[in-house]
Amino acid sequence: MTVLHTASTPADRPTTRPGSPVGAAVAVLSLGVFMSSLDLFIVNLAFPYIGRDYGGASIESLSWVLNAYTIVFAAVLVPAGRWADRVGRRAVFGGGLALFTAGSAVCGIAPGIAVLIAARVIQAVGAGMLVPTSLSLLLAVVPPAQRARAIGTWSAVGALGAGLGPVIGGLLVQENWRLVFWVNVPIGLAALALTRRAVPESKDPNAQPHPDIMGAVLFALSIGVLALALVKAPTWGWLSARVLGLELAAIAGLGAVVVRSARHPAPIVELPLLRLRSFSGAFGASVVYYAGFGAFVLNTVEFLTGQWHYSPVRAGLAIAPGPLCVLPFARFVAPRLILRFGGPGPVALIGALVNAVGQTVLLFSLQATPAYLTHLLPAQLIGGMGVGLTIPSLLGAGTSAVPPAWFGTGSGILNMGRQVGTVIGVAALVGVLSGLDPADPLPTYRSGIAMIIGFFLATAVVAAATLVKPVRPAGIEPAAKCLEGTCSIR
Repeated sequence: MTVLHTASTPADRPTTRPGSPVGAAVAVLSLGVFMSSLDLFIVNLAFPYIGRDYGGASIESLSWVLNAYTIVFAAVLVPAGRWADRVGRRAVFGGGLALFTAGSAVCGIAPGIAVLIAARVIQAVGAGMLVPTSLSLLLAVVPPAQRARAIGTWSAVGALGAGLGPVIGGLLVQENWRLVFWVNVPIGLAALALTRRAVPESKDPNAQPHPDIMGAVLFALSIGVLALALVKAPTWGWLSARVLGLELAAIAGLGAVVVRSARHPAPIVELPLLRLRSFSGAFGASVVYYAGFGAFVLNTVEFLTGQWHYSPVRAGLAIAPGPLCVLPFARFVAPRLILRFGGPGPVALIGALVNAVGQTVLLFSLQATPAYLTHLLPAQLIGGMGVGLTIPSLLGAGTSAVPPAWFGTGSGILNMGRQVGTVIGVAALVGVLSGLDPADPLPTYRSGIAMIIGFFLATAVVAAATLVKPVRPAGIEPAAKCLEGTCSIR
């Protein structure tokens, strides 16, 4: 087994073994994030079909088919990334793929709602393992000069999975809702077979033998409680005692994690990471941006199926042009603009503004009767361009100053921010749509669009405040200082 180490000599820099070119590794790692992103949104269109098949299940029980995955996924990301830095990133990635594939198979044969929810939890644990490790492995394998384009590919494929979720879901549920889960099985098995051949192992050579297991459990529980509060807030009430109690419990738990991280020799979260301006700025911008992105995808699906009465297949195909714009903009346009502007921060700012423009076009053109080509398609295309510019730029800004030894931890935190942001956006949109008037639904959908515009504008503000200033990449000396607890990177 080839093990990649972080070192100070050129000869020890991460490389791929013969027969494992960088492009093949990026393709396999991107396939992993595609699967997990696809599953976040593909189930949305299967939900009514699942409910009909499990006729005795309550709406509350059915909601956990979606919520269980969201909550556990968010909770596992950072602990899994931290553990991968120490035991081996490829090993954890492969384990995540195996769990995700097995969970998908069980979902497809689940005889009842309880088994389906349990299998969704297995899926979420697997996704939480493979997403941060896929990014950390990519950072370890790809030379720094090629990372902007590789990150563009990785993030674009992830966004493509999220955007195509309704498309693929709409096609599959027409035959059988179980195909929504079974489709993951051949993809997962293929990715597992290719991982060992195409992706070299890497880990932190200075790993402590006993990482903070208690801190990892406490962190996972805290994020899970926070996600639960956000998911249930539209039902329980944003200011209800239960929601506020969960939020306070999450804050207390995260505070305890900070205290443990400051004292433990092998903490779950390296606190110097939070002092990196680019990292903390990208984290904050990602939370707000993915709140807008998650709400945008759901609002579009709800409008097409609820107002224009599109079938699931037609709704999915109507959404498809947006995701198809993501890949070329993330793969080719964003890296060139990053070079042009001297860093990813300005491109993230531009991308967020492009998304706001796309939603503004939709806000003023929305009408009750279907007019796809003139009213929805332009907003979809502009939105896809914005996603292709923003997502890789935020990832590039967040990882630009992270020392190699912390690739797994850093990518776990960034991806956790994305997931929590999605939960916030979806929960907020559900709260808006709960007041929908069937006699005149357009004002409610417009309110949702206005909220989404607000999220994208807030992303631009955060990017302008924290990411526009050029950031010096983390080299050997800054990384060493961070490892000593005296990090001064900004």
